[in-house]
Amino acid sequence: MVIQLPEKVKHIIETLENAGYEAYAVGGCIRDSILGREPDDWDITTSARPEQVKALFRRTIDTGIQHGTVTVMLDKEGFEVTTYRIDGEYEDSRHPKEVLFTANLEEDLKRRDFTMNAMAYNDRSGMVDCFGGMTDMQQGIVRAVGNPAERFEEDALRIMRAVRFAAQLNYTIEEETRAAIVKLAPNLNYISAERIQTELIKLLVSPHPEQLRILYETGITAVILPEWDAMMQTGQHNPHHCYSVGEHTLYALMQTPPDKKERLAILFHDMGKPAVRTTDSDGCDHFHGHAAVSRDMAKQILKRLKFDNDTIDKVTQIVRWHDYKPELTAVSIRRGIHKIGEDIFPYLFTIQKADILAQSEFCRTEKLEALKQMEAIYHGIIEEKQCLSLKNLAVTGSDLIALGMRPGKELGEALQELLEWVLEHPEQNQKEILTALPAVTERCKTE
Repeated sequence: MVIQLPEKVKHIIETLENAGYEAYAVGGCIRDSILGREPDDWDITTSARPEQVKALFRRTIDTGIQHGTVTVMLDKEGFEVTTYRIDGEYEDSRHPKEVLFTANLEEDLKRRDFTMNAMAYNDRSGMVDCFGGMTDMQQGIVRAVGNPAERFEEDALRIMRAVRFAAQLNYTIEEETRAAIVKLAPNLNYISAERIQTELIKLLVSPHPEQLRILYETGITAVILPEWDAMMQTGQHNPHHCYSVGEHTLYALMQTPPDKKERLAILFHDMGKPAVRTTDSDGCDHFHGHAAVSRDMAKQILKRLKFDNDTIDKVTQIVRWHDYKPELTAVSIRRGIHKIGEDIFPYLFTIQKADILAQSEFCRTEKLEALKQMEAIYHGIIEEKQCLSLKNLAVTGSDLIALGMRPGKELGEALQELLEWVLEHPEQNQKEILTALPAVTERCKTE
């Protein structure tokens, strides 16, 4: 197989080869090239030692020189060049105690995680595939290089990466590799929340977020997201549902666009259900108040996984209001937008549609029609640029002060009353009309 290497990558490889060293493009860039994807970056592996690499190029950066990595800069673009190496004993399920350089490419490839990531290529030698990566990719298999238990003991995050690759590529995990995941999943306790978060998001926004099921089946969620296990184990005996809480969520994820905030919101939208489930005398389950409980759980978990504040704020708000169903009138929907927030309300259409499509067929047509009507009314309100908050009110605090109202509590109350009026009567959002209303005139009389 021929891979089209970028000119700068060719230049680095040829420079190293002309100096008597071996050099190959390696890892994810080779995998992505085989898949017909544009690699995010190109990594190069070489028999040259770091100091020998540095001597051959005008500008380099010591990005990881203790592990043999030098970044070669070409026209402000960086390429990581790493010496063939053998990792020593691992102490913390992530870092090797020592790194030994080697002149043998196969030894270097042997330490990599999965066969699809353990291939190297240059134009002179072609593809170097010592562990059957090409065959595994053709068969749609995620397989650890060599002994899977050893690979996962070296870096426990590889346990999640295996599932993530399966989700991104729609591959299956090879039997021995999966067995090692089950055995070593507890080692994820040694991995930082930030690294767990990164892999979880990559899985969630992948083409197959339903592979989250594998995280449950292999015991991974018991370590990183035990709240999920409770969802998988909670049935929903109710005409509106045909799956457990967890399975319903998996089906809803499949109906959601691959947007980080939207898929996180779906992940958490029913997480509070196990805590609030009640069963009536007819054996029907109810989940009153689950949205607020789900929001609180989402906030706690997102903080635990070190998400940024913007993601936490938006996702928890979407979760809180995911089940919001106003009357299908412009007044009710304007009030809903004002209450929930102009930036949050539009998410409800995607989230509620995914939620409905993952429920039973009971009243599905009616639910989808109501949602369609709500969205049509919403778009009409937005297109007409109707006032939904104080920032769009035709009267400001300064206007009221100019009319004789003193700053303070009364002024704030007056503005709020005017906004309430405009939410009911959007066509009256005009300065002349608003300043003539009792909310203003009566307060100005008392001054």
